[in-house]
Amino acid sequence: MSVSFAQSETKRNLMRAFAGESQARNRYTFSAGLAKKHGLYVVEAVFRFTADQERAHARAFYDYLEKHSGENIQIDGTYPIDLYTTVLEHLRAAQHNEYQEYEHDYTGFAHVAKEEGFPEISHLFSQVARIEQVHGDRFGQFADLLENDKLFINETECEWMCLNCGHIVTATRPPEQCWVCKHDQGYFVRVEMVPFQMRKK
Repeated sequence: MSVSFAQSETKRNLMRAFAGESQARNRYTFSAGLAKKHGLYVVEAVFRFTADQERAHARAFYDYLEKHSGENIQIDGTYPIDLYTTVLEHLRAAQHNEYQEYEHDYTGFAHVAKEEGFPEISHLFSQVARIEQVHGDRFGQFADLLENDKLFINETECEWMCLNCGHIVTATRPPEQCWVCKHDQGYFVRVEMVPFQMRKK
C-alpha cells in the first residue's frame, strides 16, 4: 500500500521519533549530572556518550522532514518521566526505555514505513532500533555492576583506564586516585568497556 509521504503515518512516526530522541538526550544529560554528583564519573560519561548518539538519531529522523519545513505536525505519543533519586534507578530506566524503542517503537515504525512504500526510512528505523538495543545492553551492564558493587572491583586482575588522562593499571580494582592526573577512582573503567579502545588482534 503506497501512500503519499505528506499523508503518511511514517511522516508522523518520524516526528514521534524526533521527539523521543530529543527527550532521551535531555534525560540522559540530567542523569549524567546525578552520576557526577555521586562521584560516578564513568557512569556520567556513559550517559553523556549515549546522549550524543541520541542527538544524532534525532537529527537523522528530523532531516527526513525537511520538505515540510514551516509546518506543524500533530502527533500523539507516550514518553517516560524518570525522576529518581539513585543512579541505579536511572540506569535501569534507561535500559528499559532503550529496549522499548528497540523491541516495539522503531521496529513497528520500520514495518509501517515499509508497508507505506518508504524502504529507505524503514531501513533507518531498523538500524536505529539495533543501536538502541546496544544502548540498552550498555546501560544494563553498568547497572548490574553498580547493583552488585562491582563497578570498581573485578574477581581477577584486569586493565583499568582513567577516563580523564588515559592511564592504565592492571589490578582487581583501580586505585583510589589516578597516579598520573590525581583524579579519583570514579574515573576508572575496565579497558574492555572504554569507547574507541583498540581491540587486541
